[in-house]
Amino acid sequence: MEIKGVIGNEEKMVKEDDLHEMPYLKAVILEGLRNGTMNFMIGDMGMDPKVWEDPMSFKPERFVMSAEDGEGFDITGSKEIKMMPFGARRRICPGYVLALLHLEYFVANLVWNFEWKAGGDINMEEQREFSVRMKHPLQALISPRFL
Repeated sequence: MEIKGVIGNEEKMVKEDDLHEMPYLKAVILEGLRNGTMNFMIGDMGMDPKVWEDPMSFKPERFVMSAEDGEGFDITGSKEIKMMPFGARRRICPGYVLALLHLEYFVANLVWNFEWKAGGDINMEEQREFSVRMKHPLQALISPRFL
């Protein structure tokens, strides 16, 4: 687990400085944003098989920086627009960098400080209304990792 590799076995909070050593965590956040955009029709961009290989699968690896290009995923849309969780180009949310930082910090601490298990059957079927949501909400059993 990436977080354990950075934090070790210590009972402590993940700090902002630790996030720079967790590229897979950022990839998980971006993969979640690809599937959960809160705009009408824009969420379908993340499910387009012409743009994404195996779009219905949750694969954070698609966002891990490749050694070949030396760059991460372009979430700003300045090169190409594959998803728009924060808008794109000139109209991108000015706080997207801060939002991503807080998402990484929040998710890292939730994963690190709690044990997570499915509370029942997992059905990822979607229900499309104003936004896309799970038709059958996911139930989670959460317990503290450190006591």
